[in-house]
Amino acid sequence: MSIQVLLADDQALVRGALAALLSLEHDIEVVAEVGRGDEVLEQVRAKGVDVALLDIEMPGMSGIDTAALLREQAPTCRSLVVTTFGRAGYLRRALEAGASGFVVKDTPAGELAEAVRRVHAGLRVVDPTLATESLLDGASPLTDREREVLAEALSGAPVATIAARVHLSAGTVRNHLSSAIGKTGTTNRVEAARLAHDNGWL
Repeated sequence: MSIQVLLADDQALVRGALAALLSLEHDIEVVAEVGRGDEVLEQVRAKGVDVALLDIEMPGMSGIDTAALLREQAPTCRSLVVTTFGRAGYLRRALEAGASGFVVKDTPAGELAEAVRRVHAGLRVVDPTLATESLLDGASPLTDREREVLAEALSGAPVATIAARVHLSAGTVRNHLSSAIGKTGTTNRVEAARLAHDNGWL
């Protein structure tokens, strides 16, 4: 019985390339392709998917949130994050969300197929370079609220706008931003947001 695979990536070219590569394997069958994170669960249920390959940054729902949803709603389907964004913070968050593996898109085809097999067999697969970085960098120092306000600060939005978006008072948002700036060792909220984004903490 072949391993039933779903590909979730908002770039059609990438999906097509991954599908073509994996279809060359005798024991792997790509049964679904989607371009949005919020389309994954429905397809997983409809097609009896064994392993979902998830990009991180997708419309509708991120790959990390999708992995968490699958763990909760479709626990027999395992998640393998395949991303351009090889950041240690993303790796840590993906594994915490329930992903069984995390590899970057320039992984050789044979290694990717082997990663699918290993994840399907119940094993963990992690890009070795990122695993080392993750251990060296440590966990994100930010609280969930600090991450939330920094994510909004990335766009350069004023405090009042951020406060409205996250349903907090402007004073509370300022406190969270100030704390995040202190923890990241930066000088303003935009710098803090960029550093947190680059580390994969957002």
